[in-house]
Amino acid sequence: MDASPSALLTDLYQLNMAQAYLEEGHTETAVFEFFVRKLPPQRNFLVAAGLEQALDFLQDLRFSDDELSWLIRSGRFSARLIDYLSGFRFSGDVHAMPEGTVFFANEPILRVTAPLPEAQLVETRLINLLHFQSLIASKAARMALLAPHKLLVDFGLRRAHGAEAGLLAARASYIGGFAGTATVQAEKCFGIPAYGTMAHSFVQSFDDEAAAFEAFAHARPKDLVLLIDTYDTEAAAGKVVALAPRLQALGIAIRGVRIDSGDLVALSRSVRRILDEGSLKEVTIFVSGGIEEETLSSFVREAAPIDGIGIGTSLATSSDAPALDCAYKLQEYAGAPRRKRSTGKATWPGRKQVWRRYNSGGHMVSDVLSTEDDVQEGEPLIVPILQEGRVVAHRPSLQDIRTYARKHLERLPKGFEGVQIGTPYPVHVAARLQQLATAVDLRTK
Repeated sequence: MDASPSALLTDLYQLNMAQAYLEEGHTETAVFEFFVRKLPPQRNFLVAAGLEQALDFLQDLRFSDDELSWLIRSGRFSARLIDYLSGFRFSGDVHAMPEGTVFFANEPILRVTAPLPEAQLVETRLINLLHFQSLIASKAARMALLAPHKLLVDFGLRRAHGAEAGLLAARASYIGGFAGTATVQAEKCFGIPAYGTMAHSFVQSFDDEAAAFEAFAHARPKDLVLLIDTYDTEAAAGKVVALAPRLQALGIAIRGVRIDSGDLVALSRSVRRILDEGSLKEVTIFVSGGIEEETLSSFVREAAPIDGIGIGTSLATSSDAPALDCAYKLQEYAGAPRRKRSTGKATWPGRKQVWRRYNSGGHMVSDVLSTEDDVQEGEPLIVPILQEGRVVAHRPSLQDIRTYARKHLERLPKGFEGVQIGTPYPVHVAARLQQLATAVDLRTK
């Protein structure tokens, strides 16, 4: 992404607390962890995403002269806080699950270790970045698993909740298994393949549908896909068949047709028949328009001859589960473990690790959550990323992250790839961690 948001893109209470911490001398090392308290009712698993942008945020965070001047003019804050913010640089450590890791409730996917005011100040934006991309990557992964042999394309920018959300949804959906996006900036920023056809307005601007097709073909001959449902979908497919020989004589091949409305299964069958009978068996059928997981399941169940699918609103807004119950909570301060005991929001204290166990076939069996030093059987999922504000781990390319996610998703337990919610994945809390929570409760008032 080309521009960093303002350092003031935060909650007021972060600045309030930072000032109070400085006044009280509460500046010793703190440990915060980001996790999801519980999975949405419609999810069997989640996919971690957003770490790349979170690291950029931590390393780039600065308060500009203009922002500091505004804070002074607001009259809310002390000179001590302004002076602190003027030299602010993130100096802490970050441990995290790599992007693309499958995770479950109460498993931390990011840990920040830093002086308390630093670790507190970064909370809002970290949640903002990790929550949204993990939400969309998880939605995309479900869709990709339901339609494993279809080309899925993100069409969500126009319905996304803001420009950044649309751009990051393209990135997160690519991690989750989508082949590309309609968002041009996502190709520029992230190298995600961009896909695009035409809108109904282009066809409507001509008095003759066939003339519209031919004009578009001459203007955009490469990767030509024609939108055929503006008027009569089957009649338009016939016009494509009639046009194809003229275009072929000019070296222009029709790559595909797109259907954006109606009974997509039935129309895909009739259009496939028309194309095949017109010797256009190589022309693909791409569909879009209000597609959800159940729609994808029906395409597969009914063996619809659909090659590619554009998915917009339901993906970019994760409309069936538009938010995760996530949190960034203090787990240790000044060397002492801490925990929250609020009803329904209690946390496990201390610096934690997640160990994952697999069966002989390589599929996930269970996870164990415990303190970092309580080594368990299995693969540890949380790894060091930043040390004293500097990267200590390899920062993978987006393509590498996508590949890593695919391998993790292939190791899901049988049945977890569907939309049906079965037995929850077992995450065991180790005895050591339970004992630590008891000890913290006895110590704190």
